[in-house]
Amino acid sequence: MADDCIFCSIVRGDMPAEIVDEDEHTLAFMDINPWTQGHALVIPRAHSRNLYQVGDDDLHHAATAAKRLAITMRDRLGCDGVNLLNACEPAAWQTVWHFHVHVIPRYENDPLSLPTRPRQAEDDELRAVAGELRG
Repeated sequence: MADDCIFCSIVRGDMPAEIVDEDEHTLAFMDINPWTQGHALVIPRAHSRNLYQVGDDDLHHAATAAKRLAITMRDRLGCDGVNLLNACEPAAWQTVWHFHVHVIPRYENDPLSLPTRPRQAEDDELRAVAGELRG
C-alpha cells in the first residue's frame, strides 16, 4: 500500500468510507461525488497506479467485484442499467492514483448523457487504425 494514497488509507481503515462490499482482494465503497444515486467505486486492496500497472489477478478480482456490485444495484436499487468506467491517466479523467472502477447505476430518467456522440468511421480509417494496433 502507498502511504500517500487516499484509497490505500480507506483499505487500512485510516480514512472513513461507506463500504458496500468487500472480499479478501477488493473493497467497494460509495463515491463521495456521485453521478447517480448509488454510484460506487471498486478497488483492489493492493495498490497500483492505474490500468497500465494493475496486476492481472487484481484486475480480474476487481472486474468480478464490479459485476457482483452491479447485480446488487439492479436487485436492491432497481436501476435500469449500469455503466462501468475506468479512467487511466489525466487525459481520461483519472484524479486518484489507485486503480479503480466506477460502478454507476443508471436510471431511465437520470441526467447523465454521453459527452459526445459517436460518429461513423470511414472504412479506410478503421483499416489504418486496426493496422497500427496489430503492429
